[in-house]
Amino acid sequence: MGTVADKINQLKEFEKKVAQLGGEKAVEKHKSDGKLTARERLNQFFDPGTFREIDMFVSHRCVNFGMDKVDIPSDGVITGHGMVNGRPVFAFAQDFTSRAGSLGEMHAKKICKVMDMALKAGVPVVGMNDSGGARIQEGVDALFGYGNIFFRNSNASGVIPQISAIMGPTAGGAVYSPAMTDFVFMVKNTSYMFITGPEVIKSVTGETITFEALGGAMAHNEKSGVAHFACENDKDAITQIKKLLSYLPSNNMEDAPLVDTGDDPRRKASNLDSIIPDSPNESYDMRTVIESIVDNGEFFQPHEHYAKNILVGFARLNGRSIGIIANQPKVMAGCLDVDASDKASRFIRFCDAFNIPILTIADVPGYLPGSQQEWGGIIRHGAKLLWSYSEATVPKLLLITRKDYGGAYIAMSSRHLGADMAFAWPTSEIAVMGAAGAANIIHRKEIKDASNSELKRKEKIEEYNELFSNPYNAANRGYIDAVIVPSETRSRLIDALEIMSGKREMKPAKKHGNIPL
Repeated sequence: MGTVADKINQLKEFEKKVAQLGGEKAVEKHKSDGKLTARERLNQFFDPGTFREIDMFVSHRCVNFGMDKVDIPSDGVITGHGMVNGRPVFAFAQDFTSRAGSLGEMHAKKICKVMDMALKAGVPVVGMNDSGGARIQEGVDALFGYGNIFFRNSNASGVIPQISAIMGPTAGGAVYSPAMTDFVFMVKNTSYMFITGPEVIKSVTGETITFEALGGAMAHNEKSGVAHFACENDKDAITQIKKLLSYLPSNNMEDAPLVDTGDDPRRKASNLDSIIPDSPNESYDMRTVIESIVDNGEFFQPHEHYAKNILVGFARLNGRSIGIIANQPKVMAGCLDVDASDKASRFIRFCDAFNIPILTIADVPGYLPGSQQEWGGIIRHGAKLLWSYSEATVPKLLLITRKDYGGAYIAMSSRHLGADMAFAWPTSEIAVMGAAGAANIIHRKEIKDASNSELKRKEKIEEYNELFSNPYNAANRGYIDAVIVPSETRSRLIDALEIMSGKREMKPAKKHGNIPL
């Protein structure tokens, strides 16, 4: 039987053995690729001394193909909870050194357990993915495991924040769980995601492509939009995840933490009084506007590399977390297109789910024209933006800096979609369309019949400009609450956010709407 001391020593030996992961050789190979081990990742993620492991001694029960003789420490995944910047979080990290972090029945059960616990506790869950995929020897049990994870991703969505870090290979069915979470971080050069790999693609289609080009960090950050962040290495990814969590509440019943940023709420931004170019065809960087307004100029951007014609991200106003959606005049003149509509809509719905007020900054000439956009479904994708703003019940603030035309004016959080406070700079132009296009339509015959058509056209353009290319027509109707001096924008937005912070709005009872996916 042994003494109590013997049993304690036995426990410590068991723990020591499991802590060695897949063995010295496997760990050395893993680290030579520039990657941290699963345990190192968790130790860097959690506040020192706070990580508490769960299910350390879980093992698989597969007997096929000689698996009864194979020991997989912790069944290839480390799970547990701890504190991140003093706040509770659950997490799991797949261990590639132990049978390539392959997912089998018990591996999946460990992940499901921490997801269930996170949901009950009302705290975020972070998954660090680094896996060769399904453990083929376990057959349908591995598929059963994936399905259970997907089901929980859906249940937890909008209740607790779910964050995925892709820190190694993630292929086949393994990619769907990260895609169902709120934010996906990828590490450059060491991680990839795809449904079918380069070899299968070559055998089926004849196309030759590398792992990185097919499913690397930049491929999914720039082209597909599957990933939201591209990180330099594992440590950078962990730092960025912790920063993201600082802007978020722990669950949908809470507000994000108030932070004393030390930035004066009455601070003026004099540079904004001259940021709008005199020529309507010149661009400016919307990030400068955002950074001039928000606390300490800090703007944390998901999807920085995707659909660059629109910006989304987190910031603070007088210590309160806000989500920002803003057109970017530097890219495609800030036009809305299929990808920008998707990017903004998803971000709006996340902010609304987690009680994060939304600030929209509009400078948009319209939806991008062209056959490719029409065939790509701009009507359906553009409708998502209308839907998401209309659905959102958090405080919604609107700032119009320059152009705000037509359907895009409505779509960018107009008062008609429920904006609570709408502000405009004196440089803003709120109209059905630009003056040139409007004059050509309204006065087509008059311009055509004039002795000097070009002079008449310029005259009518100027006439339309005087009437509609300004914020005052909309302000006359009450669609704009105030026309403000740009340098005073910060204090006006802070006051609006404070007064609307207790907003309560009830929508009609329903199971859920049928969003135009």
